[in-house]
Amino acid sequence: MGRDVSMDSSSSKSYFFLFKICILAIGTCGAVRVMVPTEMILGTVGRPLLLPVNYTTGIKDQNTQITWTFQSQSSGSMLLVTAINNTLTPDMEHGHRFFLSPPSATLLINPVQLTDDGEYTIKVTVSGVKMESASRQLTVQVNVPVSKPVVHSDPAWGAVEYIDNATLTCTVSKGTKVIYQWLKDGKPLPESSRHIFSVDNKMLFISPVLKDDLSNYTCVAKNLISINESEPIAPNIYYGPYDLMVKSEPRFKISEGVFAVGKGEPVWFKCSANSNPPNDYSWFQKANNKTTPIHRGPILNIMSEKVPEKADYMCCVYNNVTGKRGETQFTLILSATVIKKEVYHRSPTDYIRAHQVSVEQEPSMDDYGIYEFVAVPEPAAFPQVPPDKLSTVYDIIRVPDIRTVYDVICQTPKTS
Repeated sequence: MGRDVSMDSSSSKSYFFLFKICILAIGTCGAVRVMVPTEMILGTVGRPLLLPVNYTTGIKDQNTQITWTFQSQSSGSMLLVTAINNTLTPDMEHGHRFFLSPPSATLLINPVQLTDDGEYTIKVTVSGVKMESASRQLTVQVNVPVSKPVVHSDPAWGAVEYIDNATLTCTVSKGTKVIYQWLKDGKPLPESSRHIFSVDNKMLFISPVLKDDLSNYTCVAKNLISINESEPIAPNIYYGPYDLMVKSEPRFKISEGVFAVGKGEPVWFKCSANSNPPNDYSWFQKANNKTTPIHRGPILNIMSEKVPEKADYMCCVYNNVTGKRGETQFTLILSATVIKKEVYHRSPTDYIRAHQVSVEQEPSMDDYGIYEFVAVPEPAAFPQVPPDKLSTVYDIIRVPDIRTVYDVICQTPKTS
């Protein structure tokens, strides 16, 4: 029994060794292997295209046949080209565009046409001691490069905020299997309750339009072989007026909505508001319980000697497309004469001299005019500072616990 077991073990090893030899022979000596790309091959209309193929056989003194066939939904199945050994037999109908160079099995298509889109089958057959064959399929997708897209806006004249809708349409003159994408100010525009895309993304619907939609829109058109972007377009959106305000020279403004100017001094006011199209501007004066239209246009020039000492003015704006209005009001106060010098231009010596003169109580007729009263403390009330260290009167009155009063006295003395 022991001898029989030993013989059975040796026999098993021998059979396994022979099995390995058989597998090796089939794989390298007798089998046909065909290798093709696993991914889709992209073709461009009008250009050449190679369908690469590698194959191996293990049979010596063999005959080799290479056959290419094509199948599509539009044309069905057809034979393209056949080669036996080094002899090429092209198809009479298609041989002028499909080429082989035996023993290579790589197929050249030149030039590529849209009808070449479909499935290609390569079959390699060898005959020797026995006949064997192998085949593989390749998928080819043919495209036309996309041209530069163009975007059109509808309505072309523009859309009114909160009332109208707008549609942007993207078109290309050339291109196949085109995919569309919309960008707003260079960033992808997501779909929202007001921004809706058509099924193919060629159209963008904005409903309703708002002032925020006044941006640069571009359309990106692409397929598997090309990409192109349109020129930016900004839809014409009518809106406003917003942010209505009146301004003048800063030196005239004494508080919000209140301006003061010396009598006889010219002054201008500018009214502005954010609006499309630009607003119509109208100015009104309100004095003595009466409102009077005085000017049209964004800028109002006033000669102060011709207006009351205190009056209210109103700027009214109107957008004739949106139909919306707005108004703002301010007050203008006149003084008796013009202040010739501003505070920060006067030296501390001028204020001390004015203080001394006022103490001497000069006659009332000489006192008539504009005075700027500055409460200057006695020398002992604040630290002494060398005159060359003082640049303005503010260097004196900034001392803690010292209060200053600036006022304008406009009082005409009675004459006999």
